[in-house]
Amino acid sequence: MKEFIKVMKALSDPNRVKIVKMLQRRTMCVCEIQAALKLAQPTVSKHLKILEEAGFVSSFKDGLWVNYQLSDGVKSPYVASILGNLRHWLEEDPEISSLVAKLPSIRRENICRQ
Repeated sequence: MKEFIKVMKALSDPNRVKIVKMLQRRTMCVCEIQAALKLAQPTVSKHLKILEEAGFVSSFKDGLWVNYQLSDGVKSPYVASILGNLRHWLEEDPEISSLVAKLPSIRRENICRQ
């Protein structure tokens, strides 16, 4: 039951749901997520840590960048089930649609100038 509660709590925050929906579209770094959600970097990092600990996201380093992507869900049947359903859920939500529409214009190269 502990794992189930951890998974459900991870998605109890609207910003974490938005992060998952964005990561369905592409791998992103913290600065890109920060720009999309208009949140402070420590806040985004905290959300990503919670999602990673619950098994929703994984990270990998690419030079100076730490990239975040959706996990494959193999570590938790709860995560796998929710990720499968979230692919279809909220697609028509105006806030999610607007956020997803902005993603192509949000690029780390433009944000961080590195």
